[in-house]
Amino acid sequence: MFKPKFKPTLKSLTSLHWLWAVLLAAPLFFQYFPEKQTAYKPAAKPNILFIFADDQRADALGIAGNAVVKTPNIDQLAKSGVRFANCYVMGGHHGAICAPSRAMLMSGKSLFHVYDVLDGVHTMPQHFAENGYETFGTGKWHNGAKTFEASFQKGKAVMLGGMSDHFQVPVRDLNNGKLGEPVTKGFSTDIFTEAALSYIDEYAKSKKANPFFCYIAYTAPHDPRSPREDYIGKYPEKDIPLPGNFKPVHPFDYGEAQVRDENLAPWPRTPEIIKATLSDYYGLISHLDARVGDIIRSLKEKGLYENTIIVYAADNGLAVGSHGLLGKQSLYEHSMKVPFIITGPGIPKGQVSNALVYLYDIFPTLASVTGIPKPGAVDGKSLSEVISGKARSVRESSFTAYRNLIRAVRDDEWKLIRYPNRDYTQLFNLKKDPLELENLSGKAAYRQKEESLKKLLVQWQQQTGDTVAYTAKTILPMKYEPEKFERIMDKNQPKYTQDKYFKK
Repeated sequence: MFKPKFKPTLKSLTSLHWLWAVLLAAPLFFQYFPEKQTAYKPAAKPNILFIFADDQRADALGIAGNAVVKTPNIDQLAKSGVRFANCYVMGGHHGAICAPSRAMLMSGKSLFHVYDVLDGVHTMPQHFAENGYETFGTGKWHNGAKTFEASFQKGKAVMLGGMSDHFQVPVRDLNNGKLGEPVTKGFSTDIFTEAALSYIDEYAKSKKANPFFCYIAYTAPHDPRSPREDYIGKYPEKDIPLPGNFKPVHPFDYGEAQVRDENLAPWPRTPEIIKATLSDYYGLISHLDARVGDIIRSLKEKGLYENTIIVYAADNGLAVGSHGLLGKQSLYEHSMKVPFIITGPGIPKGQVSNALVYLYDIFPTLASVTGIPKPGAVDGKSLSEVISGKARSVRESSFTAYRNLIRAVRDDEWKLIRYPNRDYTQLFNLKKDPLELENLSGKAAYRQKEESLKKLLVQWQQQTGDTVAYTAKTILPMKYEPEKFERIMDKNQPKYTQDKYFKK
């Protein structure tokens, strides 16, 4: 008969009891200290709230040094994140810069690689939808109804086209993948805000199975310069300083003296008309800022703010009296430079970057900071390392273009603007002359700098597919008489702007 060698004693039995106790308690231990035995799980992908203004120049924000306009909510976004002080739209093929600007933003492609209608183009919201995001859009869509339907899963209060009377906005809802018939509503800023708030509320009540990509494209502060009634006169005209580069007329004709935007005030521009225009412009911006505040509060109240990356940007700048111009159909800083702010989880706070960036960099940047795959076939560069502080820049120079009329290139300090049809060049030292007032072209002391920038401009043209010659075959005159121009009012101007800006 088998006899075990081990004979239990009181001491050994006590040890066995302790062993069993440890084994029985192990599950409880790991329940209370799960990090000891579970694999690391990354945090949920952040939501994206993209707020896009229309015709807001980069310096039309308090945070950008504007001492007149009040934008506390947008300023707070900048304080809580990164503001890019040198963000540009690359330019346009025609006077409605909004359309190519939005096409570049949505595609991540540069000006000469995409056109206005995005048929068949892989867009930013499509890319996020393909990578697990729920996509919603409201507001202005200037790139064709079919491309909106292809880009967004949900949509409400969508305005197709470039502009409208702010009080009579034709908007459509997206149902079953199709945009419906237009219904006229007003005021534009309120319509688009309420649509976004409605979506955020709906999302907050849902299971939140997927993060959201919410795109809000305002039509403010694009003209008509007709703020909502309670914002009219918010900025008394007498208290508004003129732009530092105000001129009664542009000093020469470069081919766009009578484009639609320039018809919005008579020639020569008077201090009074520019101050009145800026008063209304700033009123539109402050209204927009207030509604941005409402959206941010909604995110916070619904527990969504902490996991939402917020982008604030605009499609192009605007002259509003600078250089004798009103519109955006030039390559001066005031017309090509736009606001760009990014804030949210993982984004450093209170940073300002002077890197030279484009709006079309935003698509790959958002893909990078949210951890989804990089989009293919884009020209834009991810700014994630600039945002994190690992890099100071992604390019050493930037290039802009407008129709076949103007080309420009700039580096950290210098800028050259070329008018091929006039065989005319401007050279500015942006550090010493940020308002672009002193043309140094043709001066012996700057000949070498001008020549190097000319070569740089040609290199950019070759890289981007731009075929416009540095000097046109036919040279047109620069002299013109704007005082003799006849003004034509477009159909979108409401009574307020008709009475204020068009009646003699």
